[in-house]
Amino acid sequence: MKAKPEDTLPRRIAELAAERPRFGYRRLTALLKREGVSVWHGRVHRITKELRLQVPRRKRKRFRCSKPSATEITRPNQRWGMDFVSDSLADGRSLRALAIVDHYTRECPVIEVDLSLPGARVVRVLEQLAEERGLPAAIRVDHGPEFVCDAVRRWCEQKNVELDYIELGKPMQNGHVESFNGKLRDECLNTHWFTSLRQARDIIESWRTDYNQVRPHSALAYATPNEFASWSSASFAVGILSNTTAKPGQGNPGGLAALGLDPAPPSCERRLT
Repeated sequence: MKAKPEDTLPRRIAELAAERPRFGYRRLTALLKREGVSVWHGRVHRITKELRLQVPRRKRKRFRCSKPSATEITRPNQRWGMDFVSDSLADGRSLRALAIVDHYTRECPVIEVDLSLPGARVVRVLEQLAEERGLPAAIRVDHGPEFVCDAVRRWCEQKNVELDYIELGKPMQNGHVESFNGKLRDECLNTHWFTSLRQARDIIESWRTDYNQVRPHSALAYATPNEFASWSSASFAVGILSNTTAKPGQGNPGGLAALGLDPAPPSCERRLT
C-alpha cells in the first residue's frame, strides 16, 4: 500500500530539523512549502512538539536603552550596518569576523574573517564592496577603535558616505547587524570547532551564502535576503509584506511568491530603524 503524503511529513520534518537544529517550526514550515508541501504551520508545530524537536529558548539579559529615531529605509544600499563578532580557534588564538548587513534587503555581502582586522583592513573590505555593489549613503557603526580610526573616517569623508555612530552603550541602535551577529553565533560559531583559520573562513563563508540564498528571514515574511533583493530590483519589493497579517519584523510562514502567493502585492511602506 502506497504511503500517503501526510505519512511522510513527520519524517521530513525530523530530517529538516536535523539539518538545521536552530530552526523553529515557522522556518521549517517555510522550507516545506518551498518543497511543494501544503501544510499549516500549526500542524508543523504540533509534530515538532510530539517529536521533541523544539528549539530551546536561551535567556537573554535585558538592557534599558532609549529608542533610536525612526528612519525610513526605502532602497538597497541606503544604509549598511557594520560590526565585529569574536570567536577562537582550537589552539586558543582569537578569531574576529567583520559582518556588513544591508538594512533594507538584510543581505550580508561579506563576512571578513582573520586573527586581526585593523582599520586599514576595514577600508580594504569597503573598497571591494564599493566596486561590487556601489556605495551606501550611510554606514551605522559603534565606537569600536576600528571604526573611529582615521583610516575609516577619512575614507568615508572622501567617498561622501555618512558614518552614523550609535550612542555609547546602546548596541540595539544598530539592531540589524546585532541580530545578524546573533544568528551567526547561534547557527554557525557555536556549532563548529575551528581547527584552522582556513577552515573557519570556509565554514563561515558557506553559512553566509546559505543565509543569503536559502535561510528564510522572518522580517521578510520568510523570503530569503537574495529573493527580496531581486524583487526590489524588479520593483516588487515595495509592499511585499502586505500579503501577511504580521507587522514588519514579525514575518509570516506563508508569505511571498516563493511560497505560492502573489509576487506583486499592493504597495505599502516599510519603516525600519
